Order: sequence, then structure tokens, then C-alpha cells
Amino acid sequence: MTMAALVLAGDIGGTKTRLALFRKTESGLLSVRDQTYASVAYSAFADVVDDFLKDAHAGELPLAACLGVAGPVRDGRCQTTNLPWLIDAGEIAERTGIARVRLLNDLEATALGVLHLQAYEFVELNPMAVIAEPRAGNIAVLAAGTGLGEALLYWDGRQHHPVATEGGHSDFAANSVEQDKLLAWLRDKHGGHVSCERVLSGPGLFSIYQFLSETRPENVVAAIDANIRAATDPAALIGQCGLEQRDPLCLDALHLFVEIYGAEAGNWALKTLAVGGVVLGGGIAPKILKILSNGTFLPAFLDKGRFRELLSNCSVRVALNPDSALLGAAYAARELSD
Repeated sequence: MTMAALVLAGDIGGTKTRLALFRKTESGLLSVRDQTYASVAYSAFADVVDDFLKDAHAGELPLAACLGVAGPVRDGRCQTTNLPWLIDAGEIAERTGIARVRLLNDLEATALGVLHLQAYEFVELNPMAVIAEPRAGNIAVLAAGTGLGEALLYWDGRQHHPVATEGGHSDFAANSVEQDKLLAWLRDKHGGHVSCERVLSGPGLFSIYQFLSETRPENVVAAIDANIRAATDPAALIGQCGLEQRDPLCLDALHLFVEIYGAEAGNWALKTLAVGGVVLGGGIAPKILKILSNGTFLPAFLDKGRFRELLSNCSVRVALNPDSALLGAAYAARELSD
């Protein structure tokens, strides 16, 4: 195994960090080793890399590395949004001996990975979608997970190029009386500005549940409510109880979450003129596919007044592969190593 045959890819999120070695082959990339770490268990990202590479022999060190990071990347450095980590590509290269290291915004990596998925790894949410292959035109990418990421796949007339944004931190726009009340509740909770990420994320789903439990106390099931508030990952329990219809308040929280997700997906499609379609990535969408498909998401997506017709035939796909960001980082690392 030669040095030039290996690349290192990373998907660095607020909840977990995944690192993987890939071998370059004539047919693509072959996964050699993959490990997941609890991000909060480490005070610095460099410690995670040390753990991953500690057993590697000299000939197994990758020639290049690309890391998808949840936060804005500037000049090869990123202060992560939901972690206290300052990640510097130059410092990682010096510490590890990897010659070439690049940081990407995590949604930029996800967008790049989406381009390498197969058709069976998507589920279409819009039955009216008019699909042309190749998907010429810009593609809007959103991913709700620990946070909310938004990216663009820009179409230059021949191919797509990933473009990072921090659109998930733009203002949450309420679209109903209930959402107006939710926005006011969130303003009180967060002291002013309320971003889309405050709603469309795992913590956001928990916030929606808390809001509904205060405004509809008669619907609270005490035992389930206690379990949710004590849970390490309350959003996961809310999703489970809602999908299994064990708790009406959890189901209502999911419906409101999906309604807001649809509206923001429509916003992002308009802002990027996504005639090539919209892709929902991240960890939440595949898990709540049943709710996304039941008639709540699409009406909110299309509710754009005079531009409803423009969006009516827009493809809206859920990416089922949870490794999109890691895959995108791996392909970026391969390009870096060539």
C-alpha cells in the first residue's frame, strides 16, 4: 500500500466526527478504514486525528486530506459553530505529516458527495417533478441535523461546482399564526435574533416540542414528556414517538417542523434559482421520510405566491445515503492528491 494510493476524508459535526481512509483505484474510491468519534469527548480536533492515525505505519499515511467542517472556512481555518474547536489545515498538515490538507464547509462537502450518489439513493418528494438528465441548472442543498446547513451546486453550463454558504443562520420567516407565536417564543428564549437553524435542527425540533407543550398543555403526556426532557438526544425520542404515533404532541411537533422545512427549502430554491432541483441531506430527513411524504412538506415548499408555478415542477429529493459529506470530502481529497 503506497502513500499516493491513500486519502483521508473527514465529516466533522457538532455531535459526531467521522474519519475515513480511502484507497484510490481506477474505478473510484475504496474505503479502507472508517471510525466515528463523539465530538464532545475531545477538547481539540487534533486529538481526534491523532487517535485515528496512531496505528498507521509510515507507508499508510495519506498523501492528502479533506475535511468537511460544520462552520465557515476562511483561509484554511474554521472556528466550528457548535463545538469549541479551531481547526487549521496548516497545523494539521504539520502535525500529521500529510502533505496536502484542505478544509471544506460540511455542506459544501455534502453537495459534492450528492453528485456521486446513485439514483436509488434518493427519494423524490414532488410527484409533479419534471426531471431532465443530466440535471442542468443550479441545485439547492439543505441538510438539517445538529444544525442546518445550506449549500449550492452551481451549474456552469457543463458541470456542477459546490458553493458553501451559511444560509442556515439567516432569519427564520414565520408563515402562519402558529409560527408567529413560535417565533415570538424563540425570541424570548434566545434574546433576539432567531435563525432558521434554531428551528430546523435536532435542537430545533426539541424547541418546537417545548413550545407546543407550553401552548397545548392539555396534550402533554406526562410520562413521555419526562422521558423527552431527560433524554440525551430529545429530538430522536420526539421523532420516534411521533412516527410511531405514541404521542400526539410529538407528532404535531414533527408536522410543524416539516412544514417549516418545506418553506425554507422553497426559499432556498428561489434564492439559488434551483432549476436543477433541491436535495435534502443530513441525518434527519431520511428518518422522518414518512412525514416528509405525507402532504405537509410540499404545500409549504410551493407556497411562494407568484412563483408557485416556477417551483411546481421542481425536483425535491431526499438523499438516503448518510455518508454524503464524507464521500464528498473523499473525492475532494482525491482531486487534491492528483
